[in-house]
Amino acid sequence: MAFDPGLAQTLRDALADLPVTEKKMFGGLAFLLHGHMVCGVHKGGAMVRVGKDRYAEALALKGVAPMMFTGKPMVAMVDVEDASVADDAVRGKLLAMALATVRDLPPKVAKPAKR
Repeated sequence: MAFDPGLAQTLRDALADLPVTEKKMFGGLAFLLHGHMVCGVHKGGAMVRVGKDRYAEALALKGVAPMMFTGKPMVAMVDVEDASVADDAVRGKLLAMALATVRDLPPKVAKPAKR
């Protein structure tokens, strides 16, 4: 498995009261709310969608770094060390940022099936 199932369960438990769905993506597992990615797990940690407005605040938290994709930082997404995901306070702050970001977005409309 390309990601830590224990880390996935930690996020699953933290989001249990919400209508999130799970989707395998990029060798990891993403948690989505109304079709928008909130967070996910990948080999070596977790990623959280904190939004551009909350990006600097998220980076100030322990164990949080820019999410890198093809050598460039993905502004609005952060990479989180396992220990910080396990920390209730850090995880709570990051998920609050992520949920506020996603709740500001309109629900995604399902794409029609390809023929």
